Amino acid sequence: MNPPNLYYTRQHEWVRVEGVTGTIGITDFAQQELGDIVFVETPQAGAKVDQGAVIGSIESVKAVSEMFSPVSGEVAEVNPVLQASPEKVNEDPYGEGWIAKLRLSNPGEIKSLLSAEEYEKYVGEESGH
Repeated sequence: MNPPNLYYTRQHEWVRVEGVTGTIGITDFAQQELGDIVFVETPQAGAKVDQGAVIGSIESVKAVSEMFSPVSGEVAEVNPVLQASPEKVNEDPYGEGWIAKLRLSNPGEIKSLLSAEEYEKYVGEESGH
């Protein structure tokens, strides 16, 4: 079940908005599709990113997948745990496996993202369930 307090993209990223900060990561569906994650390339703190821009990549035993920013902003912090423990993305994608925190430059962008219910429906259609 995807947390209802998050917003989702069709590329399987999520954002949790708290004030002017957006914490971002990949969804449980994405980590399951990737399999065992062995490396996470995070964006640089201070980098400015646009909604939909590539912000890093996730490498698993199966493939390398790009990550896209669900919102625009400046990278305020990256998850330091992922360098030594990239498997946290598999174990807790909505908690300890977060990727980065952004200072939102356009909070209105969240209106273009999917709710948990809309994302569940999208994943169901995409996976044929």
